[in-house]
Amino acid sequence: MIVDKNIGLAHLLGIMDTFFKKIGMTNLKYKPAYNPYTEPSLEIFAFHPMLKRWVEIGNSGIFRPEMLEPMGFEKDVSVIAWGLSLERPTMIYYNVANIRDLFGSKVSL
Repeated sequence: MIVDKNIGLAHLLGIMDTFFKKIGMTNLKYKPAYNPYTEPSLEIFAFHPMLKRWVEIGNSGIFRPEMLEPMGFEKDVSVIAWGLSLERPTMIYYNVANIRDLFGSKVSL
């Protein structure tokens, strides 16, 4: 998460695009979503070349003002936040088609 004055959705999207580009994922799309603590909220998807479909790789949003008031932040302070499901980007990066080949009781250590 990042806390700063006058930041918003464009900053959040720029950070996500830059982060995923650095790990080799450039085919991204975002979908509006509902999260109780952020508005707007977005799910992050990447195209999996082996599966030939879009997979969710994270969630993100901008904290709602009523979440920041009890913390004493000034009105022009925003918080952008995201969470990553790192198993999905790992699958795409290493061309793993089935998540059970990466995680679970059948994975050989």
